[in-house]
Amino acid sequence: MPERESQKTLKRLLPRLEKTLHQNISADPQAWHVFSERLQKHFPKLFKLYFEIYHSHYDFFFHLEDLLMALASSWFNRPQDLRELDNAREKDPLWFQSNQMLGGVCYVDLFAKDLEGVKSKIPYFKELGLTYLHLMPLFKAPKGENDGGYAVSSYRDVHPPLGTMEQLASLACEFRKVGISLVVDLVFNHTSDEHLWAKGAKDGNEDFMDFYRIFPSREMPDYYEQNLREIFPEEHAGAFTPLAHFGGGVG
Repeated sequence: MPERESQKTLKRLLPRLEKTLHQNISADPQAWHVFSERLQKHFPKLFKLYFEIYHSHYDFFFHLEDLLMALASSWFNRPQDLRELDNAREKDPLWFQSNQMLGGVCYVDLFAKDLEGVKSKIPYFKELGLTYLHLMPLFKAPKGENDGGYAVSSYRDVHPPLGTMEQLASLACEFRKVGISLVVDLVFNHTSDEHLWAKGAKDGNEDFMDFYRIFPSREMPDYYEQNLREIFPEEHAGAFTPLAHFGGGVG
């Protein structure tokens, strides 16, 4: 991918972003300056990767513009303490490889019952010297079989027994105050059948159906499974499941 192509694309997109975001830019020109500088620095890599994945989609350019719009809007709404953290990490891009970094991992429910319980453990985390805490799947998932919490129904909601998105944001803020980075999983290679995308696919929406691997028979899944390991063989054999909603198809 010639860099000239990415530069040409960005040259066309920037005026469109500026036109749509003119009120934000007028209110906070310094924020736009920082964002546009970073965008120009990283866009060639973003465009190359995005093009490799989605170049065959006729609406490629629309979604690329939509992505940049979401990034810019998110930046204008980003809290000041996170902007300052971004700036510090930009000056030290290998911060995560420092020998001062010490990570931990836990399930919220097993370790502290819920998010408020995790917050109460902050003095303990400080005593351990943690600077990085990975909370195992905490987003909304179905009851019963849910791939250990990784079959997510909504990334916009915390699993109700654990707390709320507001509590998660508060926890992240309290962690930052003591130098701890919060890490959560965003596993987009599969969802639960309760997810908005899955519901759309069940309703026959072809755009949502394209998000999943759905086959009319066992022929292709059988070929795939010759080289795929089983994740939960005790619960259900193989990597594909019969789908009643698709006339006996497999996904």
